[in-house]
Amino acid sequence: MKKLKLDELGRISIDQFKQVEKIPVCILLDNVRSLHNVGSAFRTADAFRIEKIYLTGITGTPPHREIHKTALGSTESVDWLYVEKPEEVAKELMDNNYQIIVVEQTTESIPMQKFIPEKNAKYCLVFGNEVNGVSESVVSMAHRAIEIPQAGTKHSLNISVCVGIVTWHVFSSLHLK
Repeated sequence: MKKLKLDELGRISIDQFKQVEKIPVCILLDNVRSLHNVGSAFRTADAFRIEKIYLTGITGTPPHREIHKTALGSTESVDWLYVEKPEEVAKELMDNNYQIIVVEQTTESIPMQKFIPEKNAKYCLVFGNEVNGVSESVVSMAHRAIEIPQAGTKHSLNISVCVGIVTWHVFSSLHLK
């Protein structure tokens, strides 16, 4: 076994990324305050060929040094749009046949592993503020809520970790099977 060098990874260029088919999933960041979390979401979106990221409310936008630090250039490959109100994004996406999936602990949330994405459906994964979570107005619009089962004392993950886990689950369900 040997570690692969960068030129052995088969990376595609930003132009190629813009042209390749994406999975029918977008990410909505609802008032995410940490610019590092925003950058990490971009990097994850690039890794799993997410269609687009919607940045809403107080969520920071590129270009910004702190976002770039974790995004490592993925703000150039992943399409994104800033919209002030997350409800406006959710409504527009619902009008375009996206299912709104909030990643939140609710009275009706299901464990992530029980959420099996359908191949012909389109999804918007909503991740909320680091302290307050997904806003109630968006939760009330959602088709469903999923949560990552946890066994520790916090029952809370950093949003960047959460975006990675949930996006991998959806990507692997749609792309790898």
